Amino acid sequence: MRRLFAFLRAINAGPGRVVRMTVLCKAFESLGFVRVATFLGSGNIVFETRAKNIGALERKIERALQQVIGYTVPVFIRTQAELKEIASLEPFKDSKTRGADLNIILLASNLDARSKAKLLALKTKTDGFRVRGREIYWWRARSQALRFTRAYL
Repeated sequence: MRRLFAFLRAINAGPGRVVRMTVLCKAFESLGFVRVATFLGSGNIVFETRAKNIGALERKIERALQQVIGYTVPVFIRTQAELKEIASLEPFKDSKTRGADLNIILLASNLDARSKAKLLALKTKTDGFRVRGREIYWWRARSQALRFTRAYL
């Protein structure tokens, strides 16, 4: 059995999208997954399975969640090794990103060249992007006003 991590987009993010973690666990267990657990009330799930095809698993979970909660939830699965790599990566080594917020956006598949070029064209003085595999790394400089305010609190 291998341990997988399912990231569920927009679960518990806004009115009408609140789902109890017990409901999510039961939905995953009904699919034959074991050692199912949620973390941080985020709707993200850790589970174990013998299944090998990640894409097929994502679609299977999406269909089950549609039936259980009544709306579409995009699912992005990562292995434990992939998460370790994501967490250890330093995509922005230059000093201007120190103190910036780093966001990681999970994708279902790699961006095509055109989409990647369009994303990278969005770079500004306060936002930078890197694409690596099925992840987008986005740094965003914190506002000077916010830094000033925090300095005096």
